[in-house]
Amino acid sequence: MLLKLKIRFFNCIIFFLICYASFSQNKIDLQAKFDIENKQIKITQTIQYHNDSQEALKSIYLSDWNNSYSTKKTPLAVRLAEEYNNTFHLAKNKDRGFSVITSIKQNNSDVTFERLKNQTDIIKVELNETLQPNSSYTLQLEYLVQVPNAKFTGYGLKTNGDLNLRYWYITPAVYDGTWHYYSNKNLDDLYIPKSDVSIKLEYPTNYKLTSDLNLSKSTQINDNQVVVLSGKNRNTNKLFLSKRTQYKTIQGDELQIVSDINSEGISLIDKVLILEKTTKFITNNFGKYPHKTLLLSQIDYEKDPIYGLNFLPKFIKPYPNNFQYELKILKIALHNYLENTLLINPRTEQWLIDGIQIFYAMKYVETFYPDMKFLGSISDTWLIRSFHAAEMDFNDKYILAYMIMARSNRDQKLTKPTDSLLKFNRNIANKYKAGVGLRYLDDFVNQDIVEKGLESFVRDNKLKPTSTQAFEKYLKSLTEKDINWFFNDYLDTSKKIDFKIKDVIKTEDSITITIKNKRNNNMPVSLYALENDSIVSKVWVENIGNEKTVTIARKEANKLVLNYNNKIPEINLRDNWKSLKGFFFNNKPLQFRLFKDLEDPYYNQVFLMPIIEFNNIYDGLTLGVKAYNKTLLKKRFNYKIAPKYSIGSNALTGSLSVLNTHYFENQDLYSIRYGIGAGYSSYAEDLFVRKVTPVLTFQFRENADYRSNKNKTILFRYVDIHRDKDITNVLTSDEPNYGVFNARYIHSNDNLITYNRWYTDFQLSKEFSKLAFNYEYRHLFENNSQLNLRFYAGAFLSNKTDPNSDYFSFALDRPTDYLFDYNYLGRSESSGLFSQQYIPAEGGFKSKLDPGFANQWMSTLNASTTLWRYILLYGDIGLVKNNTVSPKFVYDSGIRIDLVTDYFEIYLPVYSNLGWEMGLPNYAQSIRFRFTLDPKSLLGLFRRRWF
Repeated sequence: MLLKLKIRFFNCIIFFLICYASFSQNKIDLQAKFDIENKQIKITQTIQYHNDSQEALKSIYLSDWNNSYSTKKTPLAVRLAEEYNNTFHLAKNKDRGFSVITSIKQNNSDVTFERLKNQTDIIKVELNETLQPNSSYTLQLEYLVQVPNAKFTGYGLKTNGDLNLRYWYITPAVYDGTWHYYSNKNLDDLYIPKSDVSIKLEYPTNYKLTSDLNLSKSTQINDNQVVVLSGKNRNTNKLFLSKRTQYKTIQGDELQIVSDINSEGISLIDKVLILEKTTKFITNNFGKYPHKTLLLSQIDYEKDPIYGLNFLPKFIKPYPNNFQYELKILKIALHNYLENTLLINPRTEQWLIDGIQIFYAMKYVETFYPDMKFLGSISDTWLIRSFHAAEMDFNDKYILAYMIMARSNRDQKLTKPTDSLLKFNRNIANKYKAGVGLRYLDDFVNQDIVEKGLESFVRDNKLKPTSTQAFEKYLKSLTEKDINWFFNDYLDTSKKIDFKIKDVIKTEDSITITIKNKRNNNMPVSLYALENDSIVSKVWVENIGNEKTVTIARKEANKLVLNYNNKIPEINLRDNWKSLKGFFFNNKPLQFRLFKDLEDPYYNQVFLMPIIEFNNIYDGLTLGVKAYNKTLLKKRFNYKIAPKYSIGSNALTGSLSVLNTHYFENQDLYSIRYGIGAGYSSYAEDLFVRKVTPVLTFQFRENADYRSNKNKTILFRYVDIHRDKDITNVLTSDEPNYGVFNARYIHSNDNLITYNRWYTDFQLSKEFSKLAFNYEYRHLFENNSQLNLRFYAGAFLSNKTDPNSDYFSFALDRPTDYLFDYNYLGRSESSGLFSQQYIPAEGGFKSKLDPGFANQWMSTLNASTTLWRYILLYGDIGLVKNNTVSPKFVYDSGIRIDLVTDYFEIYLPVYSNLGWEMGLPNYAQSIRFRFTLDPKSLLGLFRRRWF
């Protein structure tokens, strides 16, 4: 009898726990009917959400990320504009998505709800009944989803009629004592509590369905397919409807893979073997995937590609096809496995998934492709194999990509929310820093403790809410070593790593080394003793502070090296070694390289680059060679010597420069640059100019917000000009040689929607002093028209220049450019095509009016606005004041053809002080053009999207 009572009691407990678990589990039940022709989805949905907190809730929040496409002012729209992606802003209203909610009910009673003022993709719901701790609410929703065009984020309706869907229905926000709700910013990081999901779909029969949910039921009603999908413990799911499916299903021993990742040139057998190989690697390390299907889409890869491979033209294939496809599959499979199993807040703790993903991507290459080089098969070609880049291993690219940001003082800490990261940091640098950091930590702790800890952490926390704090606590339980530096300094700051062997004292049996920590951090460094290239000993030096002295056994060592295996992402490796063979052996040999290369820290490198240029019509085609020390990664000290032969002028020309930069972390003043530059070139037919300019620049940014394009610059320079004198040249003054001190303050906020830039400029020379102010404003309106305004005012504070010469005067339409700052193709031309080049400086007029110069003061306003697409109407007005003459009012107007803003523009004058210009003789000579082929300027079109 007692035994029966115990069994009954035990069964009751089990039944109670099952019921409680069922009741406490979050659930989403959804019915969706697709009207693809009208790009709509009609949804009826039930959300059951359990309050795991200890607080009663009167209101709750829901995420409706489809509504983030609704206007040009949503956080998503702002984000795309910040990165100079104009597809959304210029799109038609019919291409944007939105959600229309017809009702939200709690227990069949309507509830009050509203969209947040500045976050229209977040819904606040006032519950009719307070949600008590350990209780659940149930909401019934009815709404219509208007599907956006897929060109904005990759998800939505494609031009071929296919549907790629993610975050397309409403989900509950997470509450754990704090509400975690965020707007969509094209980061694919919606924080969703795990739920049991049941979705009933009705869609046209000519579409094929792909999903990682389980197919429970499938029927056909008239011309529609009705499918029921289900899944347990899901925190995300994707759904694809396509007319001609590209997805292939491969059933492995432990996991079913569904993928449409581009596999051009890979046979079916090889694809099966690769998928089995990569999934086996993942499950061996992290255990069985908790769901039946792992979905890998081409969209996943396009959003997280193997950077480097994706930039190469198709005809350049440095790696075997199988290797490229294998890494694609591995990278996306790792990410999706971790994203679907580790329940972290991806907006604030994405580094953990990124770090584990990159850590195991590096391990995979080391395991299966230990000899793979950074440049692949190109490394062995006769032209490339002499480069240091050809010697680097494939995995070295991770530190290299992070160093692009660290060397330029643009890196950001790993714990920073992902929506506050620069695009390059979010997509590349922070991911790689996280993975490299875990390897650094693993090397420090030793005995594979971190690697095994990562594996067991993922296994033990699968489908459980977790965090960085939980990960830190777990790792610390596995080792007695002090690893606080990793979480305090490496993760939670952007402090750089830079060590130096300062001093060495050697005896017959020991070596005493003083190591200097050049940065304010508490990170450890590995010290190696080498005999030639063989490792004699390795020790970790901790708690260095400013300096630390250690003593090791000498043994047979003849060289000491810090961070010999380059496991530490150190910003400077050039002072990491000391020879024990004598002082002179430490001098690095000089190495000459043809073309720019990656830095080799064991040499003083000089790079030689052939030059073929066309800078002006006087020098014509210019041939030369540039000798410089700048590598692919930025350096603090840079020099450049560039002698050239100009075919047009039949003369030796050229330039040289020496610049040094100091970077400052965690403050608005982020760099100070100083140096000197000099150049020698033609400025007219058979006339040359020598320019020497010492310069000092202070650069400021918004330290609290790196994504802000607001920048400030203070510039001091002295421009020394020595020109060949030619009294017949209209631009030659009585004093061909002069010097001008120039101070300028620049404030800019360069954005796609609204552009602001202004500066004040002061110039002082022996003959004059002047002050100028320039303000530029651009705005792109919601109807896709734009307004451009520019105001300029300049005045002489003193002027002792020749009254018969306008060389130093303010110019109305074509500056004389006596400081030789502008890229004039024919600066001394007064007629012909090259005299029509337009430089947007000083007066900024396009028509050539009289007076064309001002030797007292000038004030002008330039404006333009859209007529149709890239055709604009421009107009200029101004006052020109010369000594002894009353101010003269001037104006012009015309058509501006804006092919590439700031780089290629054409101006067609229409009406001005001259009258109807189109009716004047030789009208073609009045047309102006703006054009540049400067590589640095053109690179800015790419750079502003990423940095």
